[in-house]
Amino acid sequence: MTPRSLFVALLAGFLLPGDPLFAQMPPAIAVPHERAIATFHAEGAQIYECKLDPGSKLVWQSREPIATLILDGKTVGLHYAGPYWQHIDGSTVRGKMLAAAPGATFNDVPWLKFEVTEQIGNGILSRMKTIQRINTKGGAAQGSCEAVGAFRSVPYSADYVFLR
Repeated sequence: MTPRSLFVALLAGFLLPGDPLFAQMPPAIAVPHERAIATFHAEGAQIYECKLDPGSKLVWQSREPIATLILDGKTVGLHYAGPYWQHIDGSTVRGKMLAAAPGATFNDVPWLKFEVTEQIGNGILSRMKTIQRINTKGGAAQGSCEAVGAFRSVPYSADYVFLR
């Protein structure tokens, strides 16, 4: 193999869709034809409520998130029930979940893809089409719940990618 053909082979290996760099994004939540405009780290909690499932068993059901959006160590917004993402510049978006992929461990909430269904204000979040929740750590409710209406707060972190 010549040095040039070796270089081409290495380059192709790094850039082809079969490459591990591409494989890190689960296909269920991939957005191949949109461009990432902003990514914020989130630190917060997933709130669960104890409810009866269809089989009359008490289970933790997701109620809402509450998280701080962080960029370069500074708070730049909030993420809360709706679900909404609000930036300090006044722009806010609401999303509808479209797809999910498992988190890395049993304790991690899933990676998600949201369609933006509502936009408020002008700013960095305006004109977004899709939001991805990736790189989740924690947030999954474990164990049984004892009483209907009980709440549990489970710390989590994630990265939210805003695309258009």
